[in-house]
Amino acid sequence: MRRVTPQPKWRPKLSLVVGTMLLAVLSLPLGSLVLFRFYENQLVRQTEAELIAQGAALGAAFGEQVREAPAMATLPVVPLPAPAQARVADGDANADEGRYHPIEPALDLATDPVLPPRPDARPANGLSPLAAEGQRMAGILAATQRSTLTGFRLLDPWGTVIAGGAEVGASLSDVPEIREAMAGRYRSVLRQRISSEPDPPLYSISRGTRLRVFVAMPIRVGDRLAGVLYLSRTPSNILRHLYVERGKLALAGLAVGGATLAIALVFMRAIGRPIYELRRRTARIAAGEAGALQPLRRHGTREMAELSEAFLDMARRLERRSEAVRIFATHLSHELKSPLTAIRGAAELVRDEGPEMPETTRRRFLDNILADTHRLGVLVQRLIELTRAENVDPTDECSSVAEVLAHLSRTPLAVDLPEGGETRLAISQEALGIVLTNLLDNASRHGATRISIAVSRRGALAVVQLRDDGTGVSPANRDKIFQPFFTTRRESGGTGLGLGIVVALLTAHHGSIRLDETAVGAGFTIELPIGAEG
Repeated sequence: MRRVTPQPKWRPKLSLVVGTMLLAVLSLPLGSLVLFRFYENQLVRQTEAELIAQGAALGAAFGEQVREAPAMATLPVVPLPAPAQARVADGDANADEGRYHPIEPALDLATDPVLPPRPDARPANGLSPLAAEGQRMAGILAATQRSTLTGFRLLDPWGTVIAGGAEVGASLSDVPEIREAMAGRYRSVLRQRISSEPDPPLYSISRGTRLRVFVAMPIRVGDRLAGVLYLSRTPSNILRHLYVERGKLALAGLAVGGATLAIALVFMRAIGRPIYELRRRTARIAAGEAGALQPLRRHGTREMAELSEAFLDMARRLERRSEAVRIFATHLSHELKSPLTAIRGAAELVRDEGPEMPETTRRRFLDNILADTHRLGVLVQRLIELTRAENVDPTDECSSVAEVLAHLSRTPLAVDLPEGGETRLAISQEALGIVLTNLLDNASRHGATRISIAVSRRGALAVVQLRDDGTGVSPANRDKIFQPFFTTRRESGGTGLGLGIVVALLTAHHGSIRLDETAVGAGFTIELPIGAEG
């Protein structure tokens, strides 16, 4: 059955993530232009609110004039809108009236259509009965227009212009919003604006550049319609201001682009380039290139330097472990080959000679086979002990040299332990017992009869010095004694793994051992952390 290989999970590249982030930064100024549509709507609402306020004030002033006019009795009656209850402050003298007719801005660029330009005025049917009152309001409207830039048309109840602009005496009764106001209802619309100025370059994203707000407000005096105030104004346009300031905006855009480019360069130099270099270095290490185990030329940031150093340190440890395994396998194959070859040769001779082999010769060959088999058993047992020592898990257990020596059933030589033997060491009693047993056995097999063990402190470390009176270590062998399978007594059954077990146990407990130069015998110095109880 064919095995289906799962597809690797898609993950974005670092360059894609960085590029997306930089594009997002660059798009922020452009994306903000979209928000202008919402802001423009508020500008339209604000313009409508201002026109309502001006119309209410000017309409009230005109109403007071009409109240005393002779034509008051001829004005048409219009229905009043439904009253709205409004809150008034406590202590207001007019609170007992309590009835208001508020007009709220209602235009919306998103939903309200933009109508064509306002139709031209047509001739009126005759002179308006309120023409005199309109002339008195003309000066007020002109003064207000100079300050507010609002266009005013004051109409009588029948749609004839009586004040404002050059259309006095003409009729606007055909304009839809004015007809609504003549019926007593407020109406506001958006109309296209005809302008002689050039369109801003960003006109396509704005509806507020070519429109005008028109408001038609009925003017009431009691239940009668005194006239209609028709107001218009172009809302403020933010894009026009942006067009005027286009030079500064261009400089701002260049600044944003330059800042984004600087961010990209810094990011790629500080993060991107070291990551790519580390990835290439990983491939070189995987290919077995020895020169790849060197620090990066540029780390960029402290975290990247720590990551690179941690990775290279791991690679070096793996390289050392791989080399140690290779050497270990070479030595192991050599150690196993000798007894196996001897066993095979002796067995073949016994088989080939058969009954014709003398009994003494047969027994000698069988004794050799048993001896080599015993050596293989010892070697395998020591290999098991070495493996356990290399994979031991340190614990919080503490021990001392004195208590370990007290628990040893026998020692092959006399031990001198001056003061300091009670110092607590950060190593279990079992592990320390294995270390001391191997060292004492090693000293005894090299002719020692007495060993001195001294324990002292150096900062957070305990220093254990061992000195024996044996034959010592020759200068030629000083650099070899800690190598696995190295032994000077192979004929007497030595495996060369005792000191290897010692080194493995001490390393697992954050300790170390070294060979010292001594005038007589051999000397070793062990360093271990002091235990919590010490």
